[in-house]
Amino acid sequence: MNVSPDLFASPSDADTLSKLRHRLELAAEAEGLLDVAYTTVDSPVGTLLLAATRTGLVRVAYDIEDHDRVLDTLSQKISPRVLRAPKRLDVAARELDEYFRGQRRVFDLPLDLSLSTGFRQLVQRHLPGIAYGQTRTYRQVAELVGNPKAVRAVGTACATNPLPVVVPCHRVLRTDGTLGGYVGGPEAKTALLTLEAAA
Repeated sequence: MNVSPDLFASPSDADTLSKLRHRLELAAEAEGLLDVAYTTVDSPVGTLLLAATRTGLVRVAYDIEDHDRVLDTLSQKISPRVLRAPKRLDVAARELDEYFRGQRRVFDLPLDLSLSTGFRQLVQRHLPGIAYGQTRTYRQVAELVGNPKAVRAVGTACATNPLPVVVPCHRVLRTDGTLGGYVGGPEAKTALLTLEAAA
């Protein structure tokens, strides 16, 4: 049997690679083999990694979090079947773009909150209730979820929020009104609060 040496050659041009990647994405989706799809998008707060399961958006990650490390964590916690597949994230990418352009105040995305459990997930479920352009303190959020003494635990829930921006932990401040910590860093938190205040 004669086999063309070109059959095993690596495709060298970007267009060919892109087409192959797209075919792989479609095939994996059609066969039900795509458990976690991801893509990256540019934003005013840097490149964001977006990841989604069939349930919904499961992760938004800043550059500072190391996208490769985030993907590795997703492969361990959810499934090793992780693939760059932007199509599943088209709506999320569009809504984030609208948010950063000041055209969206509420996200209408299905979310997968499976990366958080217990009290952390409870807090994260309540964060979208903080209206666009408004802020609350860690203490106020603790009271909102019915555990006024859990101020530190609220801080931890915000710090470990797997869906920053979309689940607006940036709207939660220290009791004295200072920023507090933020997964994307203080500059990103300031940028998001400034964006919302300007609307």
